[in-house]
Amino acid sequence: MQNKQEKISQVVVTAGQMRDIEERIFAAGMPVVALMEKVAGLIARRIQDIALNPLKKGDVASGVGILVGPGHNGGDALVVARELHFRGYKIWIYSPFSKLKELTSQHLQYAQSLGIPIYQTIEQLPDSDLLIDGLFGYGLEKNLTDPIASAINQLNELSVPIYSIDLPSGLHTDTGVVLGTAIRATHTFCLGLWKLAFFQDQALEYLGKAELIDFDIPLADVEAVLKDAPRIKRITSATALATLPLPRPAVTHKYKEGHLLLICGSRRYAGGAILTGLGARASGVGMLSIAVPESLKSLLVSHLPEALIIGCPETETGAIAQLQLPEKTDLSSFNAIACGPGLTRDATPIVEEVIESDRPLLLDADGLNILAQMGAIATLKKRLAITVLTPHTGEFQRLFPDVADAKHHRVKAVQEAAAQSGAVVLLKGARTAIANPEGAVWIVPESTPALARGGSGDVLTGLLGGLLAQAATKQIPVEDIVAAAAWWHSQAGIIAAQERTELGVDAFTLTQYLVKALS
Repeated sequence: MQNKQEKISQVVVTAGQMRDIEERIFAAGMPVVALMEKVAGLIARRIQDIALNPLKKGDVASGVGILVGPGHNGGDALVVARELHFRGYKIWIYSPFSKLKELTSQHLQYAQSLGIPIYQTIEQLPDSDLLIDGLFGYGLEKNLTDPIASAINQLNELSVPIYSIDLPSGLHTDTGVVLGTAIRATHTFCLGLWKLAFFQDQALEYLGKAELIDFDIPLADVEAVLKDAPRIKRITSATALATLPLPRPAVTHKYKEGHLLLICGSRRYAGGAILTGLGARASGVGMLSIAVPESLKSLLVSHLPEALIIGCPETETGAIAQLQLPEKTDLSSFNAIACGPGLTRDATPIVEEVIESDRPLLLDADGLNILAQMGAIATLKKRLAITVLTPHTGEFQRLFPDVADAKHHRVKAVQEAAAQSGAVVLLKGARTAIANPEGAVWIVPESTPALARGGSGDVLTGLLGGLLAQAATKQIPVEDIVAAAAWWHSQAGIIAAQERTELGVDAFTLTQYLVKALS
């Protein structure tokens, strides 16, 4: 059972895919009315547990307002209204639509027979202690217009919690775009399977706390619908931890645990090299070599005494002018290379050199800016080894100016970029998205604005670089290790923010929470 629940929790679907899955369930004989009763019963119990049980019934003085739409989402809301009414709570219903689906209309008729007050205009509504939003479910495509748009805006201005069923009314299911206006939910109950909107940055301020209501969709129906489509997966703690190279064999040594070469830093950006190195240290990589300008060597040794610090000739501006690796060592001596933080664009020849190597390569920061100048897609297509790119939105647009808009269509954009370049692309954001060249996508389901600080990305580069080096020695798929690293980095930020507040998580502090995130 746990295995099935874990698999369900990873699945992310579009509106069309969810519609097809439900059609299979109904075609197999599940009555719509029975499924509505089951789903709404689960929602009613959750609302009672998290919102109403903490209050005495006498404290719910103004009652619970139920917002009812014309479709089956409205039907779900009406069953919730009925169940809470029977449990003794004061309920009222807002039903502004004249035409309802047959089943929804029947539930409204029954609610009226129970004496539950029903209102058709926003001006009539009494006060409430909380609202339950069942206006629109998944699949909404058109912008909302008055009078319902004005009503939603007025509801948002009330200082009461709003619990949305499936999706806050007014959000596009796939893109998370606001269709004119949308409910700003305190809490959203996503029904059955995670919808794509829950992982789009622009939807986050409307979703509140998100929770999946698992109503036992058969995995066979999910697999049948998704079998020919590129998979979009939500990274869970179970999948991330299972991917990490843990536990280690009882008999091992440092050369079996990967050797990473970091190429980073300049006189101007010495901190980037330190933070990247500290991120790599936390990854547990067996051997760590860091190439920096000669003038930074003593500084790096003081922060990372266990690493082999390689001082390189530098330009007049303090950038690495030439890689000067130890005797009998070349780029093929390493299991992975991570390059970019703090380099400056004066290190262009260095980036060109590592791109020509046959090693798994991670590019970030100035490594990405230099790649963009070279022509990212044409350059990467010539590489014989795997490349991982970790851009934020601005860097992404410089690398891939002709793909979908990364700000509003993150999943589509990252899929197109990976497919065209042959690289594994990690697009940073409040919901980091990762794609491989075959179109599969992994999404980090939670993060914290505490990570919106300079240097956080450098820490990720080091952490991911160290894991890539270990993955190369253990035959772990690169996409999976990239997803696990992004999850790990995010979890460290979340834990640090809980202990230090969102303002107290600088990048150096973040490195100290990386190991804590796995304990």
